[in-house]
Amino acid sequence: MKKILLQLDCDSLPSVFDAVTAYDAGADVVLQYGNVTKENVRDLVYGVMFTRGGGNLKFSAIFIGGSKVIEAAEILEIVKSTFFGNVRNSVMFDPSGCNTTAAAAVAKMTKECDVKGQKVVVLAGTGPVGQRAAAMFAMEGAKVFVTSRKLEKAKRSAEEIRAMFGLEVNACAAFNDESTKEALDGAVAALCTGAPGVTLIGEELWKGHPTLRVLGDVNAVPPLGVEGMKSSFNGEVIEGKVLFGSMGIGGLKMRVHRACVAKLFEKNDIVYDARSILEMAKELS
Repeated sequence: MKKILLQLDCDSLPSVFDAVTAYDAGADVVLQYGNVTKENVRDLVYGVMFTRGGGNLKFSAIFIGGSKVIEAAEILEIVKSTFFGNVRNSVMFDPSGCNTTAAAAVAKMTKECDVKGQKVVVLAGTGPVGQRAAAMFAMEGAKVFVTSRKLEKAKRSAEEIRAMFGLEVNACAAFNDESTKEALDGAVAALCTGAPGVTLIGEELWKGHPTLRVLGDVNAVPPLGVEGMKSSFNGEVIEGKVLFGSMGIGGLKMRVHRACVAKLFEKNDIVYDARSILEMAKELS
């Protein structure tokens, strides 16, 4: 029986990246739908729920992607609420690669440094990747701080993380060298999740920092978020700090993405969200 993946995107054009990755992960057929909304998603889900029964349900699965993370999260809840009893299909939620990217970064960084009870800073942590990385560090027991150039924006992000994941994180402003230095005071790890081409941590600051042990940066566009970082860094040690660049993180991200899609077809009741994708990343790191 063919492995069919139903790809749901809120964007008008479904992601080609997600489709190619699905095929690489072993899907036989990818059914791509764009412009998915709260109003039309249920009928699409019925199509995979009711065409196969019993043990064959596992051969149909659902991937929720695209770039509209907030809308996609609403779609996920509707998809889950559509299932009943054993009539369900496995689902993966990863719009904009937010969960797989964050999980790969956190898995790599926490493998090098035990963050339990320690301060961890996610710089520019107001977007989908930053918020999920902050939540994942908190899942690992860290005392997490998210930053933004404006304190109010950082506070809103922290509140959104609490609402989404039920986890406590802190907020602080980081808008220049001095405020960034203050935000990093006492931190053992720092992850930059800011906009492309924006430096967030100066080289002099991180090289001379007394407590930082590991740094990550998901930005691939120069100048990078960590000055002196290279995208290709995958655990390079400089001045006693372990560094992970976007390519180093991205390699694991792709392995996690493919592994999760492949697992969808082993059972019919899997939900790959932030927590479970982090567990997969830790297994593969």
